Amino acid sequence: MMNASRIFTVAALCLVSAAHAETYPAKSIRFIVPFPPGGPTDVLARVLGQKLSEQMGQPVVLDNRPGAGGNLGLELAAKSAPDGYTLLLGAVGTLTISPYLYAKLNYDPARDFQPISLVASMPNVLLVHPSVPAKTLKELVQLAKASPGKLNFGSGGAGTSNHLGGELLKSMTKIDIVHVPYKGASQAMLGLIGGQIDIVVIGTPTAIPQIQAGKVRALAVLSSTRLPAIANVPTAGEAGFPGYEVTTWYGVLVPAGTSKDIVARLNTELAKVMTVPASRDRIVGAGFDPMTSTPQQFAEFIKAESLRWGKVIKDAGIRAE
Repeated sequence: MMNASRIFTVAALCLVSAAHAETYPAKSIRFIVPFPPGGPTDVLARVLGQKLSEQMGQPVVLDNRPGAGGNLGLELAAKSAPDGYTLLLGAVGTLTISPYLYAKLNYDPARDFQPISLVASMPNVLLVHPSVPAKTLKELVQLAKASPGKLNFGSGGAGTSNHLGGELLKSMTKIDIVHVPYKGASQAMLGLIGGQIDIVVIGTPTAIPQIQAGKVRALAVLSSTRLPAIANVPTAGEAGFPGYEVTTWYGVLVPAGTSKDIVARLNTELAKVMTVPASRDRIVGAGFDPMTSTPQQFAEFIKAESLRWGKVIKDAGIRAE
């Protein structure tokens, strides 16, 4: 039987927890963004930070911490106090790809973070140079099989979504195409436009203007649905390759050990952000599809994506440069 002092202690802890949840947040919140300022990711982070600040009545201060493929920002977040005053913008690369690329990380995505919610995804598109004699994804695969090692694909470097998108196609179709790494995805795109490479898997903000200008040819959208801006381009599933999906996704997390009440509050607030038309419009305008999820759904999603990309990385023998 629980004694009186034990009952009092438990009751006191419950009251403290409830009081903390009611007063949270009582000060400014740091939002770690492991990417440099500028670009679509920064737009996403600023929309989230601004609306959370308005809704929660405290400043949400963006802290851009780029470097080491985003790993520096995650290391900082992992070492922060689990009190709800440090948020992290995580992504597919840092949460599910880096653990397989790097021999040693100073954080463990599964151990050190508590997922809050998915917030956005960005589809990728498979592009070819107009000189490539393939008008469909099936024709491209047939061309590659007929001439092993002749076609190449560019990327922003080892382990990037551009690289893994090409490796996933190779593993699914058993074709031999050569990887050509650049120092960034934008440089790879320039290589494609200039005819130095044949194929690129790249995000929609970079792809769509070049498709519309006729400088590259889109063979497939690597998501489950077509994109309104290029509605004539089929999904990979429609093109005969179900499961060939490559999306760059983002979600908000907090350090592991953060209270369930704060996790629930943050999840609710992020869901509210996505109901505001002006916020959704800015997110869509930056090239993203707005998303929401429960913390559990996000955790399960991270696990599934980790297994999927881990297999691609191991099979291809990819290591960080």
